[in-house]
Amino acid sequence: MPNRIARAAKPEQRCSSSIETRQMLTRVQAEQFADEWIAAWNSHDLARVLAHYAEDFELSSPFIVSIAGESSGRLRGKHAIAAYWSQALARIPDLEFTLITVFRGVRSIVLQYRMQDGRGAAEWLEFGDDGKVTRSAAQYSD
Repeated sequence: MPNRIARAAKPEQRCSSSIETRQMLTRVQAEQFADEWIAAWNSHDLARVLAHYAEDFELSSPFIVSIAGESSGRLRGKHAIAAYWSQALARIPDLEFTLITVFRGVRSIVLQYRMQDGRGAAEWLEFGDDGKVTRSAAQYSD
């Protein structure tokens, strides 16, 4: 898939729960989710970002240690993760992601993107039966 700049999703496409997670996501489903996920982050609208996730989702990220002070690098639940992401957005007011590619699998996708500082990132997201993200793990290049 060629490099792409994410485009804003139409309101009716936002955080679609129509993702069928019992099989491999279609390319269209994966790309629509990725485009809206990137647009949500680039809008800095925390509620829009969180709309993609289940109430009790689990997140793993090396930044959790330095920003949230959680030595395991893991957080669970919207409340805890919202607090972490709120701190992260305050520390990085110019946050902007550019989607590079989307990898799709059974009940999961991996989004590869470039951050505002030029570093690469990849995020694995696993979906529940309702189409919401239940687990996510972020990785970053140096």
